[in-house]
Amino acid sequence: MSTLLSLPLGASDGTLALQLAAMSNRHGLVTGATGTGKTVTLQVLAEGFSRLGVPVFAADIKGDLSGIASAGKTHPKIDERLAQIPLSDHSFEAFPTVFWDIFGQSGHPIRTTISEMGPLLLSSLLDLNETQAGILYTCFRIADDQGLLLLDLKDLKAMLHWMNEHRNELQVEYGNIAAASIAAISRRLLVLEEQGADEFFGEPALNIQDFLHTDFSGKGIINLLDATRLVHESPKLYCTFLLWLLSELFEELPEAGDQEKPKMVFFFDEAHLLFDQAPKVLRQKIEQVVRLIRSKGVGIFFVTQSPMDIDEDILGQLGMKIQHALRAFTPKDRKAIKAVAENFRENPELDTAATITELGTGEALVSTLDSKGMPSMVQRVLIAPPRSRIGPLGSDERNIIFSRSPLKGRYDTMIDRESAYEKLQDRAKRAASETPAPIKNDTPKRSRETAGEAFWKSAMRSVGSYLGRRLARGLLGSLSGRGK
Repeated sequence: MSTLLSLPLGASDGTLALQLAAMSNRHGLVTGATGTGKTVTLQVLAEGFSRLGVPVFAADIKGDLSGIASAGKTHPKIDERLAQIPLSDHSFEAFPTVFWDIFGQSGHPIRTTISEMGPLLLSSLLDLNETQAGILYTCFRIADDQGLLLLDLKDLKAMLHWMNEHRNELQVEYGNIAAASIAAISRRLLVLEEQGADEFFGEPALNIQDFLHTDFSGKGIINLLDATRLVHESPKLYCTFLLWLLSELFEELPEAGDQEKPKMVFFFDEAHLLFDQAPKVLRQKIEQVVRLIRSKGVGIFFVTQSPMDIDEDILGQLGMKIQHALRAFTPKDRKAIKAVAENFRENPELDTAATITELGTGEALVSTLDSKGMPSMVQRVLIAPPRSRIGPLGSDERNIIFSRSPLKGRYDTMIDRESAYEKLQDRAKRAASETPAPIKNDTPKRSRETAGEAFWKSAMRSVGSYLGRRLARGLLGSLSGRGK
């Protein structure tokens, strides 16, 4: 490995504390109570990675990270912090930023298709029970078998409606299909649509390579998702989107091996939402993705209030830990603080549990990985001030930066090409037109092949052909190895 690159983070006893960039794909954790400085720490880390030429993705939960696109200014509190920290090369500067917004209001819209999302993540998003999730898996299986593209919500709703109409024929091959389960899924889709998910599902779908650029000076692009509305109106969609994004990175990036710096760093803010009420199967998949994605050169930083918000199996994989202050108001709080302290490698000169409650704003307990991947002893660190602006951009400033985006026009207009909805409508019309009108006579009635039966027999003849080939899916159900 070449020379180790490092991130200036802050100072402890006058000595600069460094995070080795080569270890950043071993993931990290930033925790602390509200108002203790987590957002500024995230900003400092994002700046550091950008300066090293590493692209960054971060969600702007409170709307105050957008200032990273503008140079900071001198301020008495910043001057005071710099006087305490020996940062000889500190200067104010803006960082190259691309704004994203699922709703397309304050950034480039981000979309994926229903097929690319896959049944596992979609079942979690819709809070489906085991039976309902089984029906959704069946829906995807039938769509794959029949070559019907599920691109947007109307495709999925049309597919479920068709399954309901033909459930008697379908159950011969696919098992029982309960009308009540289809109705329950359809109702959940209506709720999801009201929350704005119809803006998220569709085309053009995001090309993950658009997150992996540097600017002309070699700085990594900071991709900033405006998540203020998303988290408040649909926290499930927020978490599902970020999980989908991780699965896309895992599926599309080649193996990287050991590198002097990561290919990309991904900040997962409000990470507790990821694990709240998540089914066991999804938790297992999350743990698997976190463990495997480091081989693709991607580092993940979870940001939340307490390490206890993170599943233990995932917590053990997070190499860098930055702990801001926690408050001990109740016996339960004190018990949690003791558990948090045990996550750090002990420093004989520091009472970790006591220090957690004494930290001021902008202070943190920090443990990093050394060049051999071993955790360092925990240190009390004063976090450096950002080089960019603390606080949000004004709307005019944001619009100017957005107007200069290199991705301008690439995702702005939604495309609605022929998919399951149109094909099912077309097949239904053709089947109806081919059904002969009934002949009135006195002869006994005989069973007649219905339009649905005719359609189903026609559809079944396609099995084994191109339409019958099923699509391969990756770890979290997104399509694996497919073209966009």
